[in-house]
Amino acid sequence: MPGVTARTRFAIATAVVLAAAITGCGGAPATEGTPLPPVKLQAASLEEGFTSMERLVEAARKEGSLNVVGLSRDWVNYGEVIDAFSDEYGIEVKELEPGAGGRRAIEAAGHLKPDVFDLSLEVAVAEADSLAPYKVRGWQDLPDHLKDHSGKWYAAYGGYMSIGYDARRVAAPASYADLLKPGHAVWLPGDPRRNAAAFGAVMSASLRGGRADAERGVEFFDDLAAAGNLVTDGRPPSVVLDWDFLNAARAAGEPGAGGPDWRVAIPGDAVIASYHVQAVSAAAPHPAAARLWQEFLFSDRGQNLFLKGYARPVRMEAMRMNGTLDAELAARLPATKARPVVLTVPETDAAKTVVTREWDRDAG
Repeated sequence: MPGVTARTRFAIATAVVLAAAITGCGGAPATEGTPLPPVKLQAASLEEGFTSMERLVEAARKEGSLNVVGLSRDWVNYGEVIDAFSDEYGIEVKELEPGAGGRRAIEAAGHLKPDVFDLSLEVAVAEADSLAPYKVRGWQDLPDHLKDHSGKWYAAYGGYMSIGYDARRVAAPASYADLLKPGHAVWLPGDPRRNAAAFGAVMSASLRGGRADAERGVEFFDDLAAAGNLVTDGRPPSVVLDWDFLNAARAAGEPGAGGPDWRVAIPGDAVIASYHVQAVSAAAPHPAAARLWQEFLFSDRGQNLFLKGYARPVRMEAMRMNGTLDAELAARLPATKARPVVLTVPETDAAKTVVTREWDRDAG
């Protein structure tokens, strides 16, 4: 380098070495034109199969559609969830048997060919062989007891058992025992031997010190029936025992509302909670779209859409901490200090055996 001093040459060389070191710390830059790894449609994570959301979206758009089963549009705001997904990605969502339950969805999968499932915890565990593992982004935000370690299923949203009541007719209940007082007309949304919400009500009424006891729950409803407070004859109820997202919708005056003064209470120090889990079908005809659907449901936007339907999104606490939870929507949820209790599958099975055996001879 003519005209360049030794000191200048030393400075230039040092800068080049430093720049190379900095580049090395960040990993070697991708050479322009280097091909990306091939897409793996059956991959168990975004990174493994698609490397980026852009490539997942591209693969899903090539498939063009998504088959969902058992998603009623008025259940936890699924109508808006479906429309938002379709609009954002330009993918047609085919809504199969919207009224089907999780068990029916699994049984009909052979001819309906759904890509994804919305299931109860019990059905997901029992049918794990029908599910494909896929861990969404934000996997660490999902509580360990609400996800399969291999990624075959994971909770998306849930609710707490609650007491909806007509404030014109009865006082706010401070406990389930208050429902035994004269003037209460208590309605269950079905037979607890077959209906998940009614079963949840029996178990929530049985909680003592955070522990559920099915026999104690049946005995409570036996007492309720003996007091003439359990509605079985078509009387208009003053109290409805149901998941809080349904009672909260009634209080907001949405279809099936309980009345202008309908309110919601979740008393006590513990409450039965129930979550719906999501899963990709192992036989999904649109595997990329199925995985994109999961990413959407567990994104901040998808979780807030469930919250708009009064459901409690599974990532709620993580989103609250990082500032992405819609605070206005969260404020509409029934307030409670009760600790949520999620029954394990063995606990649920044992409790259902007791309820099935005892309900007819007691409260039923």
